[in-house]
Amino acid sequence: MRRHLIITFLAAVSLPAAAQQTLPAITVTDKAIEDGGNALALTPETIRSLRARYQTTAALFRELPGGSILAGGALSPLPVVRGLADERLRVTIDGADLTATCPNHMNTPLSYIAPTSIEQLTLYPSVTPVSVGGDAIGGAVVVERRKAPFASDSTPVRGGEAGATYRSNGNGKAADFAAWYGTETFAAQYQGSFAESDNLRAGGPFKNYRFTGRLGHTLDTDAIGSTAYQVRNHAVDFGWKSGEHEVRAEVGLQQQPYQLYPNQRMDLLDNEEKRAALTYRGRFAWGELEARLYHETVDHFMDFGADKRYWYGMASGGPTAFDGSPCAPLGPTCAAGMPMYASSTTDGAKIKATVALDDASLVRVGGEWNRYTLDDWWPPSGGGMWPDTFWNIRNGVRERTALFTEWERALSPTWHTTLGVRVERVTTDADPVHGYANSDGTAPSFTYQLRDSTAFNTSDRSRSDTLWNLVWSNSWQLSPEWSAVLDLAHQSRAPSLYERYPWSTWQMAALMNNFVGDGNGYIGNLDLKPEQAYTAAARLAWQASDQGWRIEWRPYLTVIEDYIDAVQWDATANAPRATPVTNRFTVLKYVNQRAKLYGHELTLRGPLARNGWGAWAFAATLACSRGSNTETGDNLYGVMPRNVKLSLNHTRGSWQQRFIVEAVERKSRTNRMRNEIPTAGYALLHWEGSLTLSNAVTWHFGIDNVFDRSYAHPLGGAYVGQGTTMTNPTPPNVPQWGTPVPGPGRTLWTSLRVRF
Repeated sequence: MRRHLIITFLAAVSLPAAAQQTLPAITVTDKAIEDGGNALALTPETIRSLRARYQTTAALFRELPGGSILAGGALSPLPVVRGLADERLRVTIDGADLTATCPNHMNTPLSYIAPTSIEQLTLYPSVTPVSVGGDAIGGAVVVERRKAPFASDSTPVRGGEAGATYRSNGNGKAADFAAWYGTETFAAQYQGSFAESDNLRAGGPFKNYRFTGRLGHTLDTDAIGSTAYQVRNHAVDFGWKSGEHEVRAEVGLQQQPYQLYPNQRMDLLDNEEKRAALTYRGRFAWGELEARLYHETVDHFMDFGADKRYWYGMASGGPTAFDGSPCAPLGPTCAAGMPMYASSTTDGAKIKATVALDDASLVRVGGEWNRYTLDDWWPPSGGGMWPDTFWNIRNGVRERTALFTEWERALSPTWHTTLGVRVERVTTDADPVHGYANSDGTAPSFTYQLRDSTAFNTSDRSRSDTLWNLVWSNSWQLSPEWSAVLDLAHQSRAPSLYERYPWSTWQMAALMNNFVGDGNGYIGNLDLKPEQAYTAAARLAWQASDQGWRIEWRPYLTVIEDYIDAVQWDATANAPRATPVTNRFTVLKYVNQRAKLYGHELTLRGPLARNGWGAWAFAATLACSRGSNTETGDNLYGVMPRNVKLSLNHTRGSWQQRFIVEAVERKSRTNRMRNEIPTAGYALLHWEGSLTLSNAVTWHFGIDNVFDRSYAHPLGGAYVGQGTTMTNPTPPNVPQWGTPVPGPGRTLWTSLRVRF
């Protein structure tokens, strides 16, 4: 009853709005948002206080107004900002633009950095300064790793830290270690981390079956299949400094032996990422110069994990069997899994100069280059995956070249403006492909593969797009208490390789191409145009004269031309379905349409009392987003419903604690074309605390979902975490559609950190 009262209150006070964002960056300290513009930042102090609770970097977005995550694997959820996610956001790590190398986006850029390695995370919602990023329409995420420190005098600095964390739900374990040494001219550091977990459990039963498709292996009805993972990170960085000039070099390695996916039909069973970067920063009489070079390689392997059926084909029991029986030999009637490989390289360079024109103005000019290459192939394994190798994308190339200029000026003591222009050239291409059957066969799927590959191979696959970004940001100090920000922008994004080049309309192949976790299959479209977004974003803030209570309102409106949405596709007719199917998984093809997103965030925070029990503070955030396809009248996929977050902070000496109430409205505005699954509203209570035992030792602890509520996150996707996942529909007595991925039940966690 209380949950419904909360949602009713939200409905009464929430008003859809119309605008938002700007250039300077805000700081979040003590889990509260400070002023500084329309960007939002988690400072090192805040990240240190949160990293014990959150095992992924993307999860930190839950602490920012309007931020949420689109669930994937436990290590690689996607940040969602005001209804836009994934490649609609520009994500950079130490200045490197990285791309997911997987048809399911299992290795997203933020999955390559652990929270324990982060120095700062900054979010530019809706509007991004042209000097920060391009080729995106929803904002930018800028992550900076902790760097090896230089000494401030002749005495070397040396130190380190180590931590260990345990989580009861899933028997999760994590450990990290870092050590550094620095003089005035040289610095070096090592950072390493390890994490693993078994499957999570929900707050109660959410399905009525236990089988997994593997003989002798079952899951309880409250077990969330395919949520286990293991990951190892290593990074070494060096720095050299001379006067006003600094050079840094970094190499890193991440290995993921496995990361299973509850909302994808495949699982990550091996992923190795290697990276190297070189950065220069210098100060001159005329201003500052920054330059970066970076390189990354990814080798990625997918197949069916422990909770999904491995043996397929008539010799294994056929598509309707609950379990697949081992069979031999491999061939048209016997298949051993479905191995899928992807391999990529990313090379990039950036240069930016900042020149002071006078005491009140400066200009930034720069350029960027990024080249991404991709191979995505599926070796034959039997059954319908026979006898040749299926090439999903062969020698795919996406190359970006950009130039930008940005003018910033204080027009008066109370008015600051920034005007930026960015132009990019994006080219993509891919080589000819073929399916498992490189010649016609008797099965309809073979016919479709030959038909589709022939059409793809005879088409002109080379594309070139020109992108323009125009950003005008203004901020005003209206009075000692009141400030305002208004941003106006035109931003654009070119289609990705996985939006343009997956070519097969065959249902099974299409089901392997899905990076939103909705259980459907997707087909690429060579004729996609770049997305063009027109955005107005604002912030109106009041700060008490004693720097105590603060309230902010952040409205926004984004209209998108050529928005990349999807329509249901009929493989038989090779055309859109005359009548869309409902209440089931389906196959869709990417198309350009029109869209609109609008909403607002309202935040309130301030001190409550200071007495013998300590200091008490309160914070509240209300977020409301709406997204619609203005061409079809449908709702956009993956838009978070109205939600509120309340927190009560308490500090007394070395003791800190926080009580958090998280309430989310029922998701009823779903995307009909994708048959998005509705979710019920819910309210959760979390508690976290920390105790500083000494200058060197801190103990963190807490309970997530204190009352062990059963719920489904609105952006969690469709549950396909166990059983026969390759076919559609699934075996009898198993829902082929309609089960959302549940959220985890009660989780007790504890973490000990030692500095030395």
